[in-house]
Amino acid sequence: MDSPSVAVVILNWNGKKFLEQFLPYLVKSTYPNMSVIVADNASTDDSISFLSQHYSQIRIIHNDGNLGYTGGYNESLKHVKSDYYILLNSDVEVQAGWIEPMVELLESDLSIGACQPKMLGHTDKHLFEYAGAAGGWLDEFGYPFCRGRIFDVCEEDKGQYNDSQPIFWASGAALFIRSGVFHEMKGFEPFFFAHMEEIDLCWRMQLAGYKIYSCPKSIVYHVGGGTLPKGNPRKVFLNFRNNLVMISKNMPMKQKLWKIPVRIILDSVSAWKNIFLGEPSYFVAVAMAHMAYVKWLLVGKSKSVFPIKRNKNLSGLYHGNIAWDYFVKGKKGFREIVEHKN
Repeated sequence: MDSPSVAVVILNWNGKKFLEQFLPYLVKSTYPNMSVIVADNASTDDSISFLSQHYSQIRIIHNDGNLGYTGGYNESLKHVKSDYYILLNSDVEVQAGWIEPMVELLESDLSIGACQPKMLGHTDKHLFEYAGAAGGWLDEFGYPFCRGRIFDVCEEDKGQYNDSQPIFWASGAALFIRSGVFHEMKGFEPFFFAHMEEIDLCWRMQLAGYKIYSCPKSIVYHVGGGTLPKGNPRKVFLNFRNNLVMISKNMPMKQKLWKIPVRIILDSVSAWKNIFLGEPSYFVAVAMAHMAYVKWLLVGKSKSVFPIKRNKNLSGLYHGNIAWDYFVKGKKGFREIVEHKN
């Protein structure tokens, strides 16, 4: 029996240095039915000529412009036929047998729609990496965090999260997903451009009845911040705006009517705190995000992708406020917070 087909799709925008550094690891992957595709968002560096010269076996999809993460993948994956997709950031180092455990996991349970590998830092390989760690969770106010990472604190990997478990969201830096489920969900939210898109997609998948899992038998090493560094005002803007839109789309009406005002207050507290820390650009980015969210409510909702079902059994949802536990109670670890509350 043939192995299911897996298409590893890397979205590229002026990322030649990462392609140069990390493609040698990827092409050594041992999975027998794998194809590698680079979807290029109209790069202006010499990414394409580099690929053509050194990796002629890699298929290139040319997008008409910089469509962002959401638009780039939504458009490119229309042209990719495979049983599974792996949406892989260009700044990820993989190991030879990294694909097999994820295929095995999803083949064992048809209700699992997506999973992610254990994600460790590329520089500090003993630490979990910010973007995904050992799987994403969400608190009841829409704040994302991870098994192994709370806000900016990344735990040391001591094998404490080596069990495969249901999670709320899988990281977009290395997202393994059934192709049919991706298209059934109508892909990523196009309004987002970048940031929060994988959380929104996984939320909609869970509402549709699919499960999201961690797969720690697969390990990758992520550089992170390759396109927009941490603290960049554009990144702050997208994160705050997209998070409010995501809550508005996916949270039950009775909850979001009071939780969104609370979130806006909490966002404002964070913005004012950064004013006093001498970071006015952060304050401006949050204020602009709130204004953009209001604009979406008034004129942008019709173009967004909403849930197709409303399953109530969601995994990886923390019934508490992660910000309160972290900043007020001083709890820094995932287990210290979640296992004492849920």
